[in-house]
Amino acid sequence: MEVMITKGDKNKARLKRHLRVRKKIQGTAERPRLNVYRSSKHIYAQLIDDVAGVTLVSASTVDKEISSEINNGGNVESARKVGELVAKRATEKGVKVVVFDRGGYLYHGRIQALADAAREAGLEF
Repeated sequence: MEVMITKGDKNKARLKRHLRVRKKIQGTAERPRLNVYRSSKHIYAQLIDDVAGVTLVSASTVDKEISSEINNGGNVESARKVGELVAKRATEKGVKVVVFDRGGYLYHGRIQALADAAREAGLEF
């Protein structure tokens, strides 16, 4: 008997992985959490101070700076641009060191491209 895995089941499994990681990872003002969310059409990144419950910096393919340059927000190249932009905005706020939260996604493809671009642009994690 073949079992079909639906999109809802995949997202439930991702959320379960995300919660498991979130038990261990917490962002502070000195070392905020770099959170990544990936949809089919866009990718979003935020620097979050969990102690204060505040988003310090955010960037996504929906931002005007990036959306004018790209025609598809769901590819590796656009993820790289989001990584560069979030790192640039973070350094402007004086943040150098972060803890990476991949959001339950595999560290591969768009997630890896965003992380590598953020590292190259000056973030340490």
